[in-house]
Amino acid sequence: MFGYVLPDQKELKIRELEMYQGYYCGLCLALKKQYHFLGRLSLNYDMTFLALLLTALYEPESLRKMHRCVLHPAKKRLVIQNQYLDYAADMNIFLTYYKCMDDWKDERNLFQSAYGKLLFSSGRKVCKKYPEKAARIQGYLKDLSDYEERNSQNLDEAAGCFGNICAELFVYDSQWEASLQKIGFYVGKFIYLLDAYDDLERDRERCCYNPFFAFEQRKDFEEWVYELLKMMIAEASREFEKLPVIEEAGILRNILYVGVWEKFFCIGKKRKEREQGGEKREDKNGRSI
Repeated sequence: MFGYVLPDQKELKIRELEMYQGYYCGLCLALKKQYHFLGRLSLNYDMTFLALLLTALYEPESLRKMHRCVLHPAKKRLVIQNQYLDYAADMNIFLTYYKCMDDWKDERNLFQSAYGKLLFSSGRKVCKKYPEKAARIQGYLKDLSDYEERNSQNLDEAAGCFGNICAELFVYDSQWEASLQKIGFYVGKFIYLLDAYDDLERDRERCCYNPFFAFEQRKDFEEWVYELLKMMIAEASREFEKLPVIEEAGILRNILYVGVWEKFFCIGKKRKEREQGGEKREDKNGRSI
């Protein structure tokens, strides 16, 4: 359920691309320092967006340095470090542990289950650090699990539950609480719905829960999903524009207005190609495949 909130790198200016990579590498380094190599494996674009948003909003003193790592040994890269990247690393562990356990429940994925168990001590560390936030998130996770177990076809229930989880993750303190909650809520709903759209075929094959099963026979299904996702991002973007963000505003707008759609259009294109390929085989063989 990760990797949907990312920039369109082709549309970023050279400086903006370097800065975005600095936040991405900064989150990677924060995960390594706090949660060692296992934590580093959970690095994702969605929590990079959170770190970037909080840094741009609160404008802390950040350490910027050039760093060479194992993945990029040939050239040093910009790395940005501050308290909000450390916070995003903590929230990253929350979400990764959930995803691992969810994959085990849905697919009996042994690798994800093993990774989740290895992250268990890290998850407990985060819970102790943010006890009230952890309790609320665990409550929402239970609600989400209940919706999935009873095969709820209410999109707003399931997506809203994950939206509530992300609303908790996006709030750092009380200063910008209302706006950050709304951004997190709608970005969370967007992630949940796009993930469900992405996993339709796989969930059907593996008999896993997917809230779109009850709607995919609609003739306008693709357009309908697009409109749903557009509403989520429109609400998040509207709330973002109320915030006094100046630094890195260009990168954040690139993500919210352009980048989030890359995966959606890529998924739709692949699905259309599969359907067209199936039609061709059907015409040639005279039977349905």
